[in-house]
Amino acid sequence: MLTVGLTGGIGAGKSEVSRLLASYGAVIIDADRIAREVVEPGTEGHAAVVAEFGDAVLLPDGALNRPALGRVVFNDPERLAALNAIVHPLVAARSAELQEAAGEHAVVVHDVPLLTENGLAPRYDVVVVVDASPTTQLDRLVRLRGMPQDEARSRMAAQATRAERLAVADHVIDNEGPLEALEPRVREVWEQLRKRA
Repeated sequence: MLTVGLTGGIGAGKSEVSRLLASYGAVIIDADRIAREVVEPGTEGHAAVVAEFGDAVLLPDGALNRPALGRVVFNDPERLAALNAIVHPLVAARSAELQEAAGEHAVVVHDVPLLTENGLAPRYDVVVVVDASPTTQLDRLVRLRGMPQDEARSRMAAQATRAERLAVADHVIDNEGPLEALEPRVREVWEQLRKRA
């Protein structure tokens, strides 16, 4: 089994790279998806988040109001750390279960947005960073996701710098250009991962 940590700044195109790798046969373990699962109503994570942040972060049906929670934590490092202390251990435990189930010859790609920030690079055999300039990231967040510019800048500022991400990379996938230019670069990295596996 080859374990791969896949990361990139918000708006860099990591989700598209993850989708392509899955189409080639990689087993994807998506930390964001798991992070949503571990705080669904009725879970230990949900109860802990409500205990920490109160009912103001809930929707009428009891699910987490993610935009409201985001507004609380993204501009307050202490509150963000409190949320991470709840969610990260639960995500790590579920990720380990999924990896164990993947099979010994699998290329297991852990899609981890905060890999650099949380010092997780040493956990993986290989780290792949999807890279785009801050200007490109900001443009995609505002133009494609409809995010207000100040919110986009705030979210980008809460993440590792481009230089910090590149410093932990074994492979860098440049995603400055159009979508059609991305596939050949991802395929090239995939071939290298398969050989190593």
